[in-house]
Amino acid sequence: MRTGDEKNKINCLWYWVSNFLLKQGKALRFSKDNLELVNKKKNELNKKNTETKNKFKEIAKIVENKTFIFNKESKENGELFGSIKPKEITNMIKDQVNAEVSPSQIILKDELNKIGLYKIDINFHSEVKANISIKIDKVQSK
Repeated sequence: MRTGDEKNKINCLWYWVSNFLLKQGKALRFSKDNLELVNKKKNELNKKNTETKNKFKEIAKIVENKTFIFNKESKENGELFGSIKPKEITNMIKDQVNAEVSPSQIILKDELNKIGLYKIDINFHSEVKANISIKIDKVQSK
């Protein structure tokens, strides 16, 4: 038995195909109708992927090379009481530049638990990335 389209046809044991793959909807019998169906689904997925990628490219242009400043209380040696998490960074980005970034898209190379300047990567999509800077300053005493 051969399954898939011309590029993805594979030889399988018939009982495995009929009892598992076809019943689970993980494979289709090869026919012109099914080939058209697979090509249609591929085109829909590619179109959706392109739309998502373009949306993320616009957001990446907005935040690229921006610096976001956090004023936090710290100890004498410059260590913060706690650390800055991706959720705080996304909230700051939303407040300052009105761009939607999810915490899971932020890649922290180091923990942000000391005063200083940090480079942060944002991975919007496998093909769309942006870099921002996070500056952590000491809160000025009144």
